[in-house]
Amino acid sequence: MSAHQPVGGKIITRPFMVLSVLFMIAAAILLARFVLGLGPVTNLNDGYPWGIWIVIDVMIGTAFGCAGYSVALLVYLLNKGEYHPLVRPAMMAGLFGYGLAGMAVMIDLGRYWNFWTLLWPGYMQFNSVMLEVALCVMAYIVVLAIEFSPAFLEKFGLKDIHKKLNKVLFFFIAVGILLPTMHQSSLGTLAVVAGHQISALWQTQLLPPLFLISAVLMGYALVPFESILASMGLKRPMETPLLAKISYVALIVTLIYLAIRVGDLLWRGALGLAFTGSLDALMFWIEMALFIVPVVLLMKPANRIKARTIFISAASLLVAGSLYRLNIYIIGYHPTAGGSWSYFPSVTEMLVTLGIFSLEVILYLIFVKRLPVLHHAPTA
Repeated sequence: MSAHQPVGGKIITRPFMVLSVLFMIAAAILLARFVLGLGPVTNLNDGYPWGIWIVIDVMIGTAFGCAGYSVALLVYLLNKGEYHPLVRPAMMAGLFGYGLAGMAVMIDLGRYWNFWTLLWPGYMQFNSVMLEVALCVMAYIVVLAIEFSPAFLEKFGLKDIHKKLNKVLFFFIAVGILLPTMHQSSLGTLAVVAGHQISALWQTQLLPPLFLISAVLMGYALVPFESILASMGLKRPMETPLLAKISYVALIVTLIYLAIRVGDLLWRGALGLAFTGSLDALMFWIEMALFIVPVVLLMKPANRIKARTIFISAASLLVAGSLYRLNIYIIGYHPTAGGSWSYFPSVTEMLVTLGIFSLEVILYLIFVKRLPVLHHAPTA
């Protein structure tokens, strides 16, 4: 018997129906977007060509999708096999995060019909950070699909294919560790290119490693966050002992991140901007507080074995990492060329983002109920 089992149960439930309605609203808006263009459904402008679709669905969504990458680092690179029960749900989270990020890029492209040129060598600009990000993300989606495919192979009884895949899976695992390391740091490089248009509270040459470390951190935070929600929603036993250990890993990574982040601000003499009373300063302190709260909660070993503390800490880290990216690409971004620009997402932009997240939850419910994704929970 497989170590993973479908949860079972009804697919069509009241929450499922609500999520489906939200997704259908988003689909209707997207139909208008693809027919009429970006202008009628967004508040994007020449000063802010990227809005919440890119920042939330790509910058933040792929960081959430690093759950698979983060757990793979522990299980396969550091040989911590005790975390293996978390691998498959983490890979699924990664597949959803990156797959929907790819969808968001297509939505945000002005001339989406020219997408094919990205794969045509004659159009490639090999000095472009965006090209590297795009190619790595596309490749990683394929790798995640292959790494998660055993769930489908087990479901449909394709044992021969499963055995053959296991013999070469080590190659895809290695590539799956390499690709996020490249493109997560490159997402930070994209912000470095913006130069002085981003507040000195965030603009630094250390953005590439900070983006990578924070993505790993968010990956470790997503695993207990998702696991505890699944246990409560699907009435499964809590995996508290294992989640306590991964929370400790998250604590260590958080301390490393904060040391680099604060040390960089002090080295550059930029910390004084946090006391100016501006919106940037306010958002900086909220962001830092959200990073510090889990440190305070998890520093005491007795707290790391409490499901409630683990969940609050994980949620705080996810919001902190998300706000870090939001601060860099929208709030702390101040375009100077061509006049005074402002941006606040339109209602339709927010509805599309909500619809994409609803689709992710819909797929999660279908997958865990019908595929062997979650680790087998013994019955009492």
